[in-house]
Amino acid sequence: MKSTPDLCDEYPQLVRVLEPMLSNFGGREQFAGPIVTVKCFEDNSCVKDLVGTAGQGRVLVVDAGGSLRRACLGDMLAEQASVNGWAGIIMYGCIRDIDEIMATDIGVQALGVHPMKTDKKGVGEIDVPVTFGGVTFTPGDYLYADNNGVVVSERQLV
Repeated sequence: MKSTPDLCDEYPQLVRVLEPMLSNFGGREQFAGPIVTVKCFEDNSCVKDLVGTAGQGRVLVVDAGGSLRRACLGDMLAEQASVNGWAGIIMYGCIRDIDEIMATDIGVQALGVHPMKTDKKGVGEIDVPVTFGGVTFTPGDYLYADNNGVVVSERQLV
């Protein structure tokens, strides 16, 4: 995979760049794939449902409302996502169990870390456009992530 700076240099008109806000916590520092979205707030029921399905190299983009009060991803869900073939997870919110997640073969970027889990009320939306950090993430668009940042394109670039 090319680095996100290389993609920006090569395809400046085709990429949208996420504002610098996320940190890399996963075992994969570089990941890419078609986007699947979740919109939820302090309830990771939809995240749990999706990581239990075949990832097929896709990237789960979770708009958790930027909450810094609950973690929408922990080690068990990250492990399940890895086993099921998800390339990575972008979390506009917090995660927990980072030592275990760092040892898991999946890309994970998030706003931060919080030890409190979410409630499970079955609330959330799947495969809807979500916007944060100056970028709209549309299901089916292509995401590239590494230690330099996150870029999105309407089509696969490499």
